[in-house]
Amino acid sequence: MLEFDNIRLDLESFEDPIAKLKDALHIDHVSDQISELEQRTAEPDFWNDSDKATELTQRLGQLKKKVESYNALVAEREDLLALCELANEEEDMDSLAELKESVAGFKESFEKMRLETLLTGPYDANNATITLHAGAGGTEAMDWCSMLYRMYTRWAEAHGFTVEELDYVDGDPAGIQSVSAMIKGENAYGFLRSELGVHRLVRISPFDAAGRRHTSFASCEVIPELDQKTEDDIKIDMSDVRVDTYRSTGKGGQHINKTDTAVRMTHNPTGIVVSCQAERSQLQNRETCIRMLKAKLFALARASEMEKIEDLKGNQMDIAWGSQIRSYVFCPYTLVKDNRTGYEEVDVDSVMDGNLDGFINAFLSGMKNEK
Repeated sequence: MLEFDNIRLDLESFEDPIAKLKDALHIDHVSDQISELEQRTAEPDFWNDSDKATELTQRLGQLKKKVESYNALVAEREDLLALCELANEEEDMDSLAELKESVAGFKESFEKMRLETLLTGPYDANNATITLHAGAGGTEAMDWCSMLYRMYTRWAEAHGFTVEELDYVDGDPAGIQSVSAMIKGENAYGFLRSELGVHRLVRISPFDAAGRRHTSFASCEVIPELDQKTEDDIKIDMSDVRVDTYRSTGKGGQHINKTDTAVRMTHNPTGIVVSCQAERSQLQNRETCIRMLKAKLFALARASEMEKIEDLKGNQMDIAWGSQIRSYVFCPYTLVKDNRTGYEEVDVDSVMDGNLDGFINAFLSGMKNEK
């Protein structure tokens, strides 16, 4: 029948793209890496260094997921072809709608996997540190900052990434003034770099007794975690850095508010500020701050196309009207629109629950078109 023949031809047309996708994802090389890591995990002394062992097992899980996802995509296409042939032979028109829906799901999975091949930047595969700051809007902006943090946490969890909170400053009287977190997982930076910029909220404020509509802003900064070699190549004159210690103010255990373990570093030439209170000791927080400062200076140097840190000047985002990359409207209608790509979603609740893939994919596709 014509309808089933069209579906079959559509599925058959994916044979060559799927073969190219395998090469682009380096599936054979990844399979070799999996075998090598599995051998290492079987070594008697593997767990002697628990931190390194945990890192390797997480890496092994990520690689396995990549291969399993590709194999599942191949198997799904073969199953759909078989179902299409069977339904055509039996002239089963009742299954046509379900088959079309399944093919649409297959295409969506293929497109999602194809977009991973666009992550070809030198640091796209790395972990990412995101930092959110409340901007203009007072209490409403601090509440907006907490909403964004929840959104990114939900997105990360849905993609199998882990979230490690580095710094947390409560808002007064509600929300978050600022928060930094490490998102750990393959391609975390490649996906999240699309979120860099100012995010705008329009809604009826729950903090306004008169029930008026408010506009609030928060900024999102995204930097990659650098490898050890790159970190070693970045030299910082510590005489240019002001180091402050203070008591942790965020969520935590008994050590919170007992000793000055939290660390804040200010790089005077650029005005860049980093802080960390996630670790139990001041020394550990200091080391994390230095890594974050190096990553920010490196990102700033790349953006400014300069080689000397002394020549850099901080580029602080204007967290206010006219500088937003994306607007989230809760009333009088619901709409989330990206100003750079034009991509839109009307289900604002779904977006706030972490459904960001459409925006990220539109950004990555747009970058490919520009190239």
